Order: sequence, then structure tokens, then C-alpha cells
Amino acid sequence: MSKYYYLVAGLPELSLEDGKLSYTVADFKTEFYPFLSVEDRKLLDLFYLKFDNANVLKLLKDRDAVIVQCGVYSVEELLDYISSLKEGNEVSERLFPSYLSTFITDYFASSGEEEVQLENRLTALYYAYAVKCRNQFVSSWFAFNQVINNVLVALTARKYKWDVASLIVGDSEICDSLRTSNARDFGLGSDVDCLDQLVKISETEELLEREKKIDQLRWNWMEEATFFNYFTVERLFVFLLQLEMIERWISLDKEKGNQMFRKIIANLKDEVQIPAEFR
Repeated sequence: MSKYYYLVAGLPELSLEDGKLSYTVADFKTEFYPFLSVEDRKLLDLFYLKFDNANVLKLLKDRDAVIVQCGVYSVEELLDYISSLKEGNEVSERLFPSYLSTFITDYFASSGEEEVQLENRLTALYYAYAVKCRNQFVSSWFAFNQVINNVLVALTARKYKWDVASLIVGDSEICDSLRTSNARDFGLGSDVDCLDQLVKISETEELLEREKKIDQLRWNWMEEATFFNYFTVERLFVFLLQLEMIERWISLDKEKGNQMFRKIIANLKDEVQIPAEFR
């Protein structure tokens, strides 16, 4: 495993309370990738692939859509890739991850799904792909993050008496429990260590406060999981994740947060049948 003494030593200390940054997630890719081994670049690509996921969803609907530039692939590469799969050609997994090929191929073979369904489907494939990563920390991070998202969705759905099953992303024993269990803890018992914390977070009424608590939970988990990873690629991966969190908080004010919340609720309402008394 490569050691990055000078790179890690030169990283600034980050705090979730930081109000400004000297550079961004996009800058990191440009400045740091040339110094990484090929294997470690592929590992960090798992972080940047989330931007390609969003770009693929846009380009499938509109070839002229404006995309985020900090993904792994350029717009030209993605358009050629989509066209090849649409024509039924095989694309090497050395060039593109298998989950993207599966999603795009299924997209053209399907009769059409709603936007939220497509996004959930792609997210599920992405997480399943990332969890299989050979790096223990990165694999654990994606598994942990998926559990957080699903538990919070399940708690919200239960609160408003929505159909939980259609909102859970992924296929695992924990996902199955969240979809089917009527138990107070969804039958998870000790399977989810942070379950009590997530229940308390879900009860927080103010949106931005709740979001901050979720990110703090993630932040603490990352710091603990990489406590002994001083100059490794894991520390760089954590720095990227934390950098992204801070970027989001700098750009997010209270009004935007409330708008985001209303949009999320509106999207969920489109997907589930809500009893009249809860509207």
C-alpha cells in the first residue's frame, strides 16, 4: 500500500464548522491525482463516480444537458458510452464500472420509470458495487452510509404512515428488515450500532439542525474508522468526504434547506399514497 507522507502532511485541518475553503473537491482531483498510484486513483474514483451517476441521469434525458465537471468521465466519454450501450454494443469493464452498464442497458430496455425510481435504482447499484471494494474502510463507509440513509427514510416513512418498502434502497438483510418489520427497532436489534442515535436525530424538528447531526455522525465515524491510517489513501478518502460536507454547508442557508426539505417531501408524495389526514 502506498504511503503519502507529504500529501497528507500538507492537508489542512478540517472542521464541520469551517466557513470557507481554500479549494474544492474538484480542485483535489486535479491537484492530487497525478501523485497517486493507479490503484489508489481507482479507489478514489469510487467517490467521484457519484457525480457521474448524476450526469448519466441527465444525459439519458437530454444529450445537451449541462453536467458537473468533476466526475471521472467527460461528457463526450459518457455520451459515447450511452450510445454504444443503446446500440447493444458491449463496453469493457476496464473502461466503465459494471453497475453503470447494467443501469443504462436496463434503462433502454424498460418501458420508463419515474425520476425518483431511476435515481433509487442507480443508487442501489452504485452502493452494491462500492461495497464490494477490496479496501475495508471504503467498503465499510458505503455500507454504513447506506444504513444511515435507509434507517432515516424508514423512520420518516413510519412517522407519516407511508409505504416503507418502496423507499428503501438496496438488497441486504438490514434492507429487508426495514421493509418488512413492524417492530419498534425494525427487528434490527444490535445489527445497527447507531440506531438509537438515528432515532433521536429523526425526532429533530428543525431541518438544518437534523442535517448537521447526521453529518456529525458520519464525521465521527470516519475519524474513528481511520484513526490509525496516518498517511494512507484512506486518509485522503476521508479528507474528500469531509471536504464535500463542508462545501455543502457553506452553500446551504436556512431558506435553501427548507426548500430542499419541501422538494424531498414533494417527491416522496409523488411516490406513495398518503392518507388524507396526513396531507
